[in-house]
Amino acid sequence: MAQRNFTPTNQVRLTNVAIVKYKKGGKRFELACFRNKVMAWRTKSEKDLDEVLQIHTIFTNVSKGQAANSKDLAKAFGDKPEADIVLEILAKGQLQVSKEERERANEQQFTEVARMVTERCVNPDTQRPYTMAQIERAMKDIHVSIKPNQPLKKQALEVMAQLKESIPIDRAQMRLRIALPQSCNPKAIKAAIQAKITIEEEDWEDGDLEIICTIQPGVFRDVDEAVRGQSKGKGQVEIMSVKTVDTSDQAIE
Repeated sequence: MAQRNFTPTNQVRLTNVAIVKYKKGGKRFELACFRNKVMAWRTKSEKDLDEVLQIHTIFTNVSKGQAANSKDLAKAFGDKPEADIVLEILAKGQLQVSKEERERANEQQFTEVARMVTERCVNPDTQRPYTMAQIERAMKDIHVSIKPNQPLKKQALEVMAQLKESIPIDRAQMRLRIALPQSCNPKAIKAAIQAKITIEEEDWEDGDLEIICTIQPGVFRDVDEAVRGQSKGKGQVEIMSVKTVDTSDQAIE
């Protein structure tokens, strides 16, 4: 892992530090992290550990620059690798932040959830996407509360379900290309998946079948497994686009 230069927190130039504290085995352990990044890591919106940690060192006291020794780490964590200890402290440790920081982080997470919903959903009546402003307003109308320690993707899925009670909204469909060679009995495979797909184009050539279709994202795994399983790996499922929406120039209510 990349190493960063470390400066104790009592020096003015280290202004972006956040300390994660964790007690185990009768000892206190600390990590020096970048402010605003710990919560992003915990909600999985930040995946690069180098963007979270000031330095890949486990401390007993960050402010004094006192690193934890191997004896204390072994007593508390057994033979767990140090990299795994860092992840445990980061996941379970206590992060102290101000009210203003919590509010700012909550606003950022609210916006990120709204973005996820906007990218994945359409108005089923018009097949047109909503704008970010429309989704944010709808979320505020139903008093969506973001949970800081839960993955944002999971919360976005929950918000989609909640919004159905106040506005017409549905997951945007996926467009697929399904290729079935003659040797894998394409007629039988088509019959097995036909209830789950909406066929746009169907092309037979020398016994091979190519289908262009749309599906709800929730049935993709079923379709993919059916094609690959029944064709014994000879069939192919290709995602052509994640969203199939009407983007023509007309006013959005």
